[in-house]
Amino acid sequence: MTQDASGGQTSRNDEVQDPQPRPEDRLEKAVRAAEQALIEFEIALETFRVEIENFSRLHHQRLGPMYTRLDELDALIAEAQAARTGDPEDLHKAREARARVMPMPGVEELFHGWMDSDGLPPEAAAMLNDQPVQAPKRVRPSEEARKRYRELARKAHPDLAQDESERERREEFITRVNAAYALGDAEALRALSEEWDAGPVPAEEQPSEAEELYARLEWLSRRKELLTAVAKELEEGAIGGMLRLAPDDPDRLLEEIAEQLLAQVAEREKELSRLVQ
Repeated sequence: MTQDASGGQTSRNDEVQDPQPRPEDRLEKAVRAAEQALIEFEIALETFRVEIENFSRLHHQRLGPMYTRLDELDALIAEAQAARTGDPEDLHKAREARARVMPMPGVEELFHGWMDSDGLPPEAAAMLNDQPVQAPKRVRPSEEARKRYRELARKAHPDLAQDESERERREEFITRVNAAYALGDAEALRALSEEWDAGPVPAEEQPSEAEELYARLEWLSRRKELLTAVAKELEEGAIGGMLRLAPDDPDRLLEEIAEQLLAQVAEREKELSRLVQ
């Protein structure tokens, strides 16, 4: 027995008992934590992929001509050396060096299909009109864009569908979401969020709560494994490795590489001049 506030006695059986947690409650908590972790991982991965694509374009545009010049100088040096000595080994090296010289790429290869309304890449149109060519802009999605992307990824992911037609609808929608996020377009993501909220909600036969939670947890695990493999591939690629050297200032890294390449070009030109004198 216990004494209440008025001095009366109350039975322990009359005390309010805390409800026992259901088995599903703990599972639901684990699923929600895993979902949040996966969404954050997906956002980080997509942001890194956008960084890599932009850095790759800038790297090609700024440094591509220097690499081409170095290859050409290496071929000329090898050919000059072979002409001097006539040695079969030098002649073989000269042929190999010349074979490594890549032909000048066409406009389409240079600009990867960045087309304007007239069917020409903006950079190509600028060249034809004697206008300055602008480097592609870096894209760093804002906090609002990240938030919108996070919400849409949670709501509209194709693996949340219960039938094939709904999966196809979600896949088409998520493709548009990814494209908007790649551009850092928060306004487009806001419009897509409104479109999704106003869209059809399919009537589907729902599994039990436990079945749904277990299925969701299993999918989250598979998805994390897949994304981890994708992240590793991006990080171990040439551009990803370069970005890891200067994650906070990749533009400065490009400048440093350009300075190094210019020094190498100057050295090769001196060596070639010595050989052809």
